[in-house]
This record gives sequence, structure tokens and C-alpha cells, in this order.
Amino acid sequence: MNKLTIFILATFLSCSSKKEEQETDFCSKVKLKESGGLTQILSPFKDSLSTKTASYVLEDGGGSLITRAWFTEKAEKSIDIQYFIFSTDNVGLIACDYLVRAADRGVKVRLLVDDMMVDAELEDILTLDAHPNIDIKVYNPGVNLGKNIINKLSKFATDFRSANLRMHNKTFIVDEQVAITGGRNIADEYFDYDHEYNFRDRDILLMGKEVNTMQHSFKLFWESELSLPVSKISEKNVVYNKNAYAKLHEYACNPENFWPQVREELDNFSDTFQKLIASKNFVWTADARFVSDLPGKNKNQKGLLGGGETTRELIKLINNAKKSVDIQTPYLITTEVGKMVFADAVKRGVKVRILTNSIASTDNAEAFSGYQRDRAKLLKTGVEIYEFKPDAQERFKMMTGALQKKMNFTPIFGLHAKSMVVDGQLAVVGTFNLDPRSANLNTECFVVINSKTLAAGVLENMETDFLPENSWRTTEKFNPDKEVNLSKRIKVMSRRVVPKEIL
Repeated sequence: MNKLTIFILATFLSCSSKKEEQETDFCSKVKLKESGGLTQILSPFKDSLSTKTASYVLEDGGGSLITRAWFTEKAEKSIDIQYFIFSTDNVGLIACDYLVRAADRGVKVRLLVDDMMVDAELEDILTLDAHPNIDIKVYNPGVNLGKNIINKLSKFATDFRSANLRMHNKTFIVDEQVAITGGRNIADEYFDYDHEYNFRDRDILLMGKEVNTMQHSFKLFWESELSLPVSKISEKNVVYNKNAYAKLHEYACNPENFWPQVREELDNFSDTFQKLIASKNFVWTADARFVSDLPGKNKNQKGLLGGGETTRELIKLINNAKKSVDIQTPYLITTEVGKMVFADAVKRGVKVRILTNSIASTDNAEAFSGYQRDRAKLLKTGVEIYEFKPDAQERFKMMTGALQKKMNFTPIFGLHAKSMVVDGQLAVVGTFNLDPRSANLNTECFVVINSKTLAAGVLENMETDFLPENSWRTTEKFNPDKEVNLSKRIKVMSRRVVPKEIL
């Protein structure tokens, strides 16, 4: 797993300091449009926003990135962000620039990140937090920021369960009215900008009623005792200095970092958004639910099991299925309870199909080793299993980032979407992986949309993913493990020492 799109609290200072001093004033050559205007954009829908939820699935990486950027520009009051992984790559630095510019015009920015996967220097995060309109908190600190390797190992050795209780939620909320959730973190590979490995992922854009539920969930996490202000985990005091962001702005203005063709797409996104809301895939419904675990999920539970709100809701949805359950999950490690739920569904006549990563496409050797140990038993339940190809032909359609167009789509394509369609009627899009970690340790979230139209759109893309040019059909007699070299197979096999319960 890795990083995202428009809001990475990146180490813009350390990364910028590693780059050569830029003598050119790139920002003077960039025409920055006047920002703000979400109220006007939403005014045609004001009668529906309080009673219904609008949904639009963001399938491709480039479009998902630009959508986040555009709504950041249009924010008038607040931007609340909650993510598991933040990286200090190109997408992350530009995302930070957008956040700082929003904060400069008076927008209140709150950023909550999980401690485990923050890839940034603490001092740089403190500098971002020093902005009067930016507040940053860290969920369950003690395993990464401000800690050396001895501290980290000690935490996992002495308090293993607590150290593994992570916040895997991913939410982006603008002015408490528009939101995005789904599988994407903040980093290049989630938006088709990595040179070697990119993800086939899925997000969902929401407007209206159920955004209030997401906002309430964010508030619970923000105010949780597990979420500490970043200033509280450091003895260093960083004072606000507006000049501290100059290099960040120059980085984002540099056309070598923020390509002109991407800016052009962003400048024209108002027209794109009008086409989006007029399409059949932009769905209004009174039956949409945002489901999230509570902060500190199973904090007081003994052992590694326990479940949560999202686990119970997914089991309920599968138990109520009448005809079909179609699932995409990058990591597939089922517990005995999970296999029993799927076996019962198959016995009722429900067709269950699951697409997960192959050994050739996975980014997580430990998780694949858990799936590999479990695969034969899961197949015996009657579930159909498909494994994603690293060179899936679909990447030519789904990888829309500017870098991929230039590179002719050469990087490996791995699955990261976490979605489910039940009976062709209910669409589920969110952060939940089918593994014990999501079920029992990580907090997760997803949206359940009751709409045949929206579900059909998601299922259409899933059907493409299931095609032979995009995935292998795995059976009790065949699996594609031999599609990789011996060294990778040995690497995965060596991970079998890791208990499945923590994968």
C-alpha cells in the first residue's frame, strides 16, 4: 500500500531543500485563477442537499486527482482530511501547495493522519501546522513520527496490539457539503504518476445528506483521545512564517513538476463537472449510508479479534444477498467466519465472485502469503476467484495520469479498489480490505448506495476487470503463481512465518 492526491502534508521543506535552488520565478508565470465558489456551484441543488445524496464513482486516477484539486480551489470555509498514507512525492507536494493556498485565503484546514505511514520529517509537518489556518493531528502516535528505530521496535514488542490499531479511513470533506472517500491514499501511485507501479483504484464523490454523516465521523476521530496535535508529540516550537512556503509554491509552479496540460484540465474542470452532473452515472438517492468504525476500534478487546461496525455491516449485506455478490479487494485473507459467510451464500444459490491481486501484481508479499495459505479452502466454498494481471490491458483506459500517457503505460498495474456490488442493486465503495486487519484492527469506512444505476456502473467496470485480458481465473487446479520468477515466490513463501491474524 502507499500514498495519494491532493492533500499530503508532505515534507515539502526537506524535499525542497534537496532540490537545486531555483533561480526562475515560476509562480510569476503561472496565472492563478481566483478561487472559491462552492456555494454558487451547489446552488442549483439546494432543495435536494438536505434530503438526498448525490453520488458519482471516480474510476480513473487522473480524474480523481483533478476532482480533489478543483474542490480544494472551490472551498470557502473548511477542508477536513483523514488519510492513512501520506507521501512526499510529486503529487503530495503539489497537494500541500493547494492546501496552503486555501489556508491563505481563510479556509480552515484540518488534517488527520495515521502515525504509522506518514513519510515526512516531523519538523516539516510542524511548519505546515504552524499556519494559522491549518491544524494537523496524528492518530495513535508512538510508532513513527519523532521516534527512532529502537523506540519503534520497543513499541511493537511491548504493546503489539495497541501499536497495530491503525486508522485506515480515507475521507476528504469540503465545506461540510462535498466529500470523497474510497481506496486512494495520498501518493503518486494512486493517481498514475509513479514510474514503476500504479494502482487500479476506486473513489466515490458525494454531495448532500450523507456528507453530514461523514462529517460527524470525522469529528469523532478529530476529537478522539487517540488523535494528538502534532505539536504535542514534539518539544520543538515552530513559529508561523509565511515565507516558509515559498519553495513549496515554486515547486508547484514549476512546469516540470506540475505539467501545463494538467493545469489546463483543471482550468476547464467547471465544464467537465457540468457534464459529470448531467450524466446518467451521477445519481441522486434517498438511500445512501456512510458506515465507519469508531475511533479506537477494539481498543479494549483482548486478543486480535473483535470486529467493528464495518465488519458487521459487510457480513449483513452478504447474508442478505439473493442472487450475486461481486467483490474487489487487493488483499484476500478470510477468517473461518468469513469462509462460512461465503459458503452459506453459495448454498443459497448466490453467485460470489472475488477479484484480488495475483502474486505478479501485488504490492504486499505478506498479505499474499496469507491469501496463498487460504486460497484452496476458500475455493472449496464455491466462491469464484480471479487474480489481477500486472499488465492488464485495462490500464490503457484506467491509467489517465499525464505521466502514463507519456510513458505509454509501462508500469505494473496492481489492484487497490475495495468495492462490492450486491444483487446488482447495492454498491459499496470504501477502504475495507477482505483481511483480518481490516476486520479487527484498522478502523475502516465505506458508502453503501442503493441504486441500480450506480451499481450497474460499478459492476460494468468490475466485469471488465474479470475479463481474461485483465485477470486470471483461479481454480483448485490452476493458479498463476508461476507467472513470477523464483525469487519473488521465495519472498512470498518466507512471509508465511507472519500469522494470518495480523495481515
